[in-house]
Amino acid sequence: MMMTRDQLLKVIEEITIVIEENKVHLTDLDQAIGDGDHGINLNRGFRAVKEKLESLRDKDCGTILKTAAMSLISTVGGASGPLYGTAFMKAGAVVAGKEYISVEDSIKMFDEAIQGIIARGKASRGDKTMLDVLVPAFEAWKVAFEEGESTEKASEKMLGAAYQGLEYTKTIIAKKGRANYLGERSIGHQDPGATSSCIILKTIVDVMAKGE
Repeated sequence: MMMTRDQLLKVIEEITIVIEENKVHLTDLDQAIGDGDHGINLNRGFRAVKEKLESLRDKDCGTILKTAAMSLISTVGGASGPLYGTAFMKAGAVVAGKEYISVEDSIKMFDEAIQGIIARGKASRGDKTMLDVLVPAFEAWKVAFEEGESTEKASEKMLGAAYQGLEYTKTIIAKKGRANYLGERSIGHQDPGATSSCIILKTIVDVMAKGE
């Protein structure tokens, strides 16, 4: 067992806190190359998710994630709501009816979430999006367990890959969203979606490390 239902609820609760703490930073990043509302929109979405947490205390992991997904899709404007909502929905389908998440589940959830984002956003790694963080993070997570690493070591490698991916977004041209219209002027700017993805991954790791 890697994560209990209660830990999953704690993860979502903590994500709402860190997104609110970083909403100005995320919005500032988005104002440079996008619509200028990424942090504001995500904060609104996760606040809506948080309002439903108490009613999910006795639900399975799949239901928790599906409920979070629907809240994000219905309350977050722009592209980030549907993309994060799809990721949560696809991940939740893997653990439908389960009260804990195994390592094997986590690998499948991560993969399904990414495939959902790719299908919904019609994007690829290298397009200066959240995928530039999520794909290398997933690959590091999967390989670490295949090599027999501990959850702690796998988490360390995953975050390392995620932050490398985030730095990479500064060096490439945006090919999706409003940033796409900037062309080469988007180089030098950190992608806001990739940034929020890093924040979320770091929060998951932090909750797991505390064992709450």
